[in-house]
Amino acid sequence: MDAGTGPTLIAGANGHLGRRLLARLSGTGAGARALVRSERAAGTIREDGLEPEIAIADYTNAEALRGAFEGCSGLVHLVGILKEGPTTSYRAAHEETSTRFAAAAAAAGIGRIVYLSILGADPDSPNACLASKGRAERILLDAPVPAVVIRLPMVLGPGDFASAALRGQALAGVLPLVRGGATLEQPIDAEDVAAAVERALTAADLTREAIDLAGPECLSHRDLVLRAAALHERRPRIVPLPYGLVRLGVSLLARVSQYPPISLAMLEVLEHDDRVDAEAAAKRLGITLTPLDETLRRCVGPQVEAA
Repeated sequence: MDAGTGPTLIAGANGHLGRRLLARLSGTGAGARALVRSERAAGTIREDGLEPEIAIADYTNAEALRGAFEGCSGLVHLVGILKEGPTTSYRAAHEETSTRFAAAAAAAGIGRIVYLSILGADPDSPNACLASKGRAERILLDAPVPAVVIRLPMVLGPGDFASAALRGQALAGVLPLVRGGATLEQPIDAEDVAAAVERALTAADLTREAIDLAGPECLSHRDLVLRAAALHERRPRIVPLPYGLVRLGVSLLARVSQYPPISLAMLEVLEHDDRVDAEAAAKRLGITLTPLDETLRRCVGPQVEAA
């Protein structure tokens, strides 16, 4: 198969955004191929009624990756973690995986890599997660296959984890928030991300660059919660939690629990302020951003429960 006309390979396709991209790309051109690490992950894709090609491969197995990448025209790289675990490190998930993907893409003759990263990613960041993501970006941007990096904030789509968490906060009676929800956020609609990825895969004027993309409004997490709550005619009472006290609690939890629900690095990422020129990035990518109120209505509004 000519790689220039082959399907787009979506690595880490079993997540909400991956499945959204599969649905979008499967109906156009040469279609899409899902790359996942287990039969269980493949089952998640099939449960959605999606029927793309599915490749199951260990990301550490170069031979298996070569087979998965063979015949594809582009790669969408979604693999990454916010929290390290006993068997998964930032280095392994981000840098080592990106190195192997870049090599497999070059060997398969893939024409373009699109990597979805995090706003704030920087090899020199003091945060372990953001520094690792920044190093992974550099690996891909320096690789033989042209790459486009799109750094993202919170992504909101119907039924995904971020939307469910925001909706839960909006419906709470009393809501403890770190620093009272002072963190600046610029959430983006999942459909806008999918459109940006599709554009980045094919646009001749986009190559070997990193773009900070976000939604059209920058607001505090407190205001975001209250905006979502207003859709339900609710107003939670927000209780501020001192950042230093929360950091101490997270540190203590890590000492007594083998699998803590949050780490210091993850807390720092969640508390990172997002503020970018959204319109400039959208123009560069050739997309139109969905208004925040429209995204909130669709993803966390009253009709979500009815659906």
